[in-house]
Amino acid sequence: MIAQTALKILIVVTSHNQMGATGKPTGYYLPEVTHPAHALEKAGFTVDIASPKGGKAPMDESSRDLTDEINKEFLGREDFVKKLNNTLRPEEINPRDYQAILFAGGHGTMWDFSNNETLAKLAASIYENGGVVAAVCHGPAALINIKLSSGDYLVSGKNVAAFSNAEEDAAELTAIMPFLLETELVNRGAKYSKAPLWKKHVVVDRRLVTGQNPASAEGVGQEIAKLLK
Repeated sequence: MIAQTALKILIVVTSHNQMGATGKPTGYYLPEVTHPAHALEKAGFTVDIASPKGGKAPMDESSRDLTDEINKEFLGREDFVKKLNNTLRPEEINPRDYQAILFAGGHGTMWDFSNNETLAKLAASIYENGGVVAAVCHGPAALINIKLSSGDYLVSGKNVAAFSNAEEDAAELTAIMPFLLETELVNRGAKYSKAPLWKKHVVVDRRLVTGQNPASAEGVGQEIAKLLK
């Protein structure tokens, strides 16, 4: 069991800043970090931020929407910006320090989340310690290769959401992606479901919480808080 005094959540963002060989910049999608963080802090949790490489994480500049009050608030906070600019490395994290791990989205995740063994083991440990694993939008790329101690994939037989193939088509990025999330999650035995383009869709199955797209980000944070409270 996780100690009741441990009220920390780890949000993981991408370290990858380009879409394949296109030269087009990418990174983490800001509201998929700030909106869950807002919900979790409101519920009394402390949020830390990690990335595959550690250090300053690249933001997808198209997501820097300062008309979004939550984005504006968090980017105006010195403590939060410091965490984004000095993300933790997975190798330096003790899974027992966290009640949940949340993989935030952004297209960069498609290149550096799925095959990161350290992140996969970290998430599996948190889950098997009684914690929550969560992901939103392209963040579920991290879920594809997470195996539990039983040898089963974490997502096998579980209901999940993630950025849909239809949304990737609508964004005109299907051909650039190294794989398609919807397809790969189904290949791993997940029970995938989706809402219409860009609509909120959050799925909770036991201690796995997933969201389809940016509209789902705050809901993912709220559901994590519900499970842990």
